[in-house]
Amino acid sequence: MLESAATAFASIVVLGTGFGLGGYMYHKFYKWLVLHKMEGAFEPGDPVLELAAIGKQMPNAIPTEQGDDHWILRDEQAKIDAIVNGDERGRYHLLIGEKGTGKSSMLLDAMQKINGEGCSMFEAHADSEIFRVRLGKALDFEFHEDYIGSYFSERGPRDSTALLDIERAFNKLEKVALKRRKLVGKPLIIIINAVHLLRDDEDGRDLLELLQQRAEQWAAANLVTMVFNSDEYWVYERLKKLATRMEVTAISDLPKSQAMSALSKYRQKYFQEAPDSEVLSEVYSRVGGRLTHLNRVAKSKDMLSTCDKIIDTERKWFLNQCWILGMEMDDDVMDQQKYASAAMVLAQALVRLENSLPSTTSLDDGSHIIPQIPLHIARQIMTRADFIKDYDHVNLFTITSEAYVRADSVPMQRAFRQICGEEGFDEHLEKTLQRINDIESLGRTREVVAKDLVLGGRYKFLMREGERRGERVAEVVLEEKEEEEEGGGG
Repeated sequence: MLESAATAFASIVVLGTGFGLGGYMYHKFYKWLVLHKMEGAFEPGDPVLELAAIGKQMPNAIPTEQGDDHWILRDEQAKIDAIVNGDERGRYHLLIGEKGTGKSSMLLDAMQKINGEGCSMFEAHADSEIFRVRLGKALDFEFHEDYIGSYFSERGPRDSTALLDIERAFNKLEKVALKRRKLVGKPLIIIINAVHLLRDDEDGRDLLELLQQRAEQWAAANLVTMVFNSDEYWVYERLKKLATRMEVTAISDLPKSQAMSALSKYRQKYFQEAPDSEVLSEVYSRVGGRLTHLNRVAKSKDMLSTCDKIIDTERKWFLNQCWILGMEMDDDVMDQQKYASAAMVLAQALVRLENSLPSTTSLDDGSHIIPQIPLHIARQIMTRADFIKDYDHVNLFTITSEAYVRADSVPMQRAFRQICGEEGFDEHLEKTLQRINDIESLGRTREVVAKDLVLGGRYKFLMREGERRGERVAEVVLEEKEEEEEGGGG
């Protein structure tokens, strides 16, 4: 019996020790593997660069005539390069500007110069679960729980919320950044593109707050530099509340001299023509210095015709979103017409402001000054404070980082001018506003119908105290006039 007991006990000890040691080794190996994979995500080369190269139909760092879209060097490129290669540290950054000004292109160019070493970039998304997956792909982190039970079965990433998973991924990233700081002395770079796609609701605000808290901590410790790229003002407004180490960089349209010079060089290189300065000046006056428009114009055979098409496209987009219906408007569309009429009133105000400016008003180099109105004044003009964020979201108006409201682009301002200059527009807008006021007045009106009155009858209205303190109640009593009997009688 003693021998059997000793044998059984020894077997149990050996098996328990084996399983325990195996589980512990797996546990340590798993933690090492997670960090090793995350370190690999910041090695030279990045999937974003590969996709960008494929999209331009060219191998890395070998631009071709068919795919060379980055033919304009912006003044801000040097600063973006310093941020991405880790020379500028101690802060996190918000790049803000209208769609098509070249923010993402500058970030990709800066990553290309260092081949993505120490840098990772991904696109934001409104759904926090998709945001979590994209962050995991950028960091090469699978969100599995690193506990000893994983030796037998792995917990899936769906066992936790998206915010908790993101927090866990950042905890691992912090360890990788600490190791890198000791070895290289530079911070890691995390670029979150299109942050404005996050929803401005409770979940979106919680996620943005989590990102900002980490950005503040890491900037103070020189561990990670986070770069937020946004097309919309509300992101800046939200981040500003808790910001102490945030640096805002506004990316606007190119100045006239730079835009004309780049356009001329492009036409000479790829079309073997030397455009006249008057033609270049006219192109700038029609589409301004927006890179996305200049790219399209530069590659077309007839530049002025393409400019007109861009303006017409912007005009149709504005009309499709915000055209007003006049006095014949049905009352069922009143909410949409409030949205549309407020946009038309603001566009009219910007056109009148432009007409009041001297015709010679421009910057020293002849660049456009798009008329702009302070944000609080724009809300006063519209008599609404909530619509302007939606206008910014659909690229009708833009709110600058200095809280000014203006047309989203030079073609959009020209579209405003065409629409507001049409014959009868002012009267049509006034009729629409009057119709909205009439519908609202009807909604506030209560109709009292008097019935059951006989000849000589009348209502008696009494005001009395209600059940609650200070409440007044109107009481209506029907009084009928007593008929006098004929003959005085009985």
